[in-house]
Amino acid sequence: MLKPSEVASEYVGIAQGKVSMRWYKTLVLAVLAGAFIAFGGAASTFASAEMTGATARLVKGAVFPVGLMLVVICGAELFTGNCLLLAPALSREVKPTATLKNLGLAYFGNLVGSILIAVLVVFSHVMPEAVGIAAVNTANAKCAMTFGDALLRGILCNMLVCLAVWAAMSSKSVPGKILAVYLPVFTFVACGFEHSIANMYYLSAGLMESAITPFSGASLNLGNSLVYCLIPSTIGNIIGGAAIAAAMFAVHKFKKKDE
Repeated sequence: MLKPSEVASEYVGIAQGKVSMRWYKTLVLAVLAGAFIAFGGAASTFASAEMTGATARLVKGAVFPVGLMLVVICGAELFTGNCLLLAPALSREVKPTATLKNLGLAYFGNLVGSILIAVLVVFSHVMPEAVGIAAVNTANAKCAMTFGDALLRGILCNMLVCLAVWAAMSSKSVPGKILAVYLPVFTFVACGFEHSIANMYYLSAGLMESAITPFSGASLNLGNSLVYCLIPSTIGNIIGGAAIAAAMFAVHKFKKKDE
């Protein structure tokens, strides 16, 4: 495996490649990343639909990581993982404007990919009634959060996601990368933290499924989806990712400058 200082140096080159990529390539890879995360979200809903409490969270955590595994192994552009770009951007090793462009394209592409998979899952009628109800209940619960709760859970989530991406970069083997991704993602899902890109799928699927599944929840609507879930979890993800990026780069990339 690579040492943390080697990962930090390696990531600068990765960051330069990401921000210099043609916009349409970034967008396509971002759509794929959104789809990959949505697959993980769909699988976790299917697997845990008839479970409750800690058992449901553990099963969701066991299944959901397939999304980030695919992102890492297939080289897609995921907004939350790309928040690591903020450290080399702040140190001017990549252009801040190019970084913001990458993050904007990644977020939009992730949204498109997530919604696309939600549409295909809902309107293919592949979800049994229990799974459909679970999808709607999940979205309703997310819309019922307070802005502050979603924000803080978003911070915690992307700390773990960025650590997963960092740990995966340290491994020189595919099995090592998969294991490095699996445990941090399992942790954030089992704890109930908020991942903005996963929420794009959960909210889209829940909103669409609520139109065809009997449901009495009062919180689920587009406005609440944006104000109490997607926006605060996105802000939290940026803060959490930036904090990890800054800490890891300060210790492992720039420490020699201070010595």
